[in-house]
Amino acid sequence: MMLEPSIDELQEKIKSKYTLVTLSARRAREMRHAKDMLIENPKSHKLVGVALEEILAEKLFVKEEEDSK
Repeated sequence: MMLEPSIDELQEKIKSKYTLVTLSARRAREMRHAKDMLIENPKSHKLVGVALEEILAEKLFVKEEEDSK
């Protein structure tokens, strides 16, 4: 069984698997309460899957910290 979106495609957007899992879980909890999706017509019926699709569509990302020099 092939999972969509693939982990390889997702890791092109977010390098760390830990960050990917944390971000998608947080977003899924947020969607459970707010019911607002950043993409139209997601393929997934589960909120974590929708969050992963949002990452792939570059609607959801991790803000890089700036160096404080």
